Amino acid sequence: MSDKITKLSLKKNFVLALLIIFIVSCQEHLEIIDDLSHSSFPLVDQTGIEQNFPVMTNGKITVIGYIFTNCPDICPLTTNNMRIIQEKLNEEKISNVEFVTISFDPLQDRPETLRKFAEVRNLDLNNWKFLTGEKMIIDSLMNRLKIVAVISDSTVFKDGRKIYYYAHTDRIQLMDEKGKIRKNYKGSDLNTDEVVSDIKMLH
Repeated sequence: MSDKITKLSLKKNFVLALLIIFIVSCQEHLEIIDDLSHSSFPLVDQTGIEQNFPVMTNGKITVIGYIFTNCPDICPLTTNNMRIIQEKLNEEKISNVEFVTISFDPLQDRPETLRKFAEVRNLDLNNWKFLTGEKMIIDSLMNRLKIVAVISDSTVFKDGRKIYYYAHTDRIQLMDEKGKIRKNYKGSDLNTDEVVSDIKMLH
């Protein structure tokens, strides 16, 4: 009887060890691309409240997108893909995930502009913040994250108004609860199920 109990105990320990190895290997599959855990960028959200990025998301997995509100194509698609990810997580009752959208055009995208951008799209802002800030800080953050945004074509109207566009990096990033970037995706064209699966790995 004692031998049977010992064998059963060994079997349970073996299964537990395999499970631990599986979990660790899954997380290692999402290698650390960058470490923001010691970084601090004072920004402001769409309601005008000061936020410290990425400290504001400590302890939570974060999906991050980079946009400018005057964007005619890539940025709306990126934002919509983030919305779809959010909805899928809600459907599967996966919590402790934050969404952050950062504008690399802070001179145009002030808090009110970002708030209207979100409202027009009827986005759920319960766990989603839109961030902007001083240009020097935004530029520093974009440089840190290797997000390229260069002003390209522009249009000047008869009344003097000028609309300009950016050639920019098309990206969504996945950051773990410790502030480490674990994966990059093409923001405007990605498999949202893949992102949800990756979130589950880190959850």
